[in-house]
Amino acid sequence: MTATTPAGTLKSPPAPAAPAPETLTAVPVRHWGRWIAAAAAATALVGLVGSLAGNKNLHWDIVGRYVFADLVFSGLVTTLWLTAAAMAIGLGLGVLVAVMRLSSNPVLRALGTAFVWIFRSTPLLVQIIFWGYAGALYQHVLIGVPFTHITFLRADTNALLTPTVAALLALGLNEAAYASEIVRAGIQSVDPGQTEAAHSLGMRPSLTTRRIVLPQAMRVIIPPLGNETINMLKMTALVSVISAHDLMSNIQDVYAQNYQVIPMLVVASIWYLILVTALSLPQSWLERRYGRGLAPSAAAGPLQRLVAGARLSLSRTAPAPTGPKG
Repeated sequence: MTATTPAGTLKSPPAPAAPAPETLTAVPVRHWGRWIAAAAAATALVGLVGSLAGNKNLHWDIVGRYVFADLVFSGLVTTLWLTAAAMAIGLGLGVLVAVMRLSSNPVLRALGTAFVWIFRSTPLLVQIIFWGYAGALYQHVLIGVPFTHITFLRADTNALLTPTVAALLALGLNEAAYASEIVRAGIQSVDPGQTEAAHSLGMRPSLTTRRIVLPQAMRVIIPPLGNETINMLKMTALVSVISAHDLMSNIQDVYAQNYQVIPMLVVASIWYLILVTALSLPQSWLERRYGRGLAPSAAAGPLQRLVAGARLSLSRTAPAPTGPKG
């Protein structure tokens, strides 16, 4: 319906006011299945811990007596230095083998491939036993001119390859095969244009590798290499088969005398848990250190990711702000 104005023009009546919008409240989705699964898992964990704590067959008094024993600490020292020395040998030799496998020289490439093939294809336990009983294959170690009787050094194999030395050789050479593949993957992850740009500036290949390629490859190398270090710490337990006096060897010596196998294994497990946890902290720091420049969630540590997730959950559950009513 229209109305006529004095000027003779038609004017529409004003439109009715729009109704005020209703206030909307955001209600988060209830994941009842997750809460039920979490409650069931927590109940099972509490039951398991309670069962172990109250199990008299574990003989917690024996665990407490040996967890800080001198024999255990002596084995811990051997385990730690075996881990550090084997990783140093494995990483140093692994870098060399990785460079050989990436070389354009077919002989070096074939030698590197053969090294990786041999030490990755045979079990570590077999390699440890082989080096421990190498004296049965060669009674003496000779250094001289090949295919002649000229000898510069002659040593008894069993006196030279003690159980500790044999364990170090087996662990270090086995780790070199795996470390070489990790380093090779890290080097190949760097854009070849980086190397070409460095060469165009007159940088030597060795300097390019040290200053350009390896710093960028560390972002890919650090996470698997950290896992290899943790695995190396646990794999030192295998050298107990040749009595290398590591933590597991000393634990076996104790329960061979007192026949308390389970309590002594609990002692070993406690110390392995402590050592692995201690190694996980620098690994996390190194991942954040070399992960700078990535997405924040990729470079953040576990605690930072937990805090960020909690903040996101709180922001989702907070009520939506209400605007002024029109």
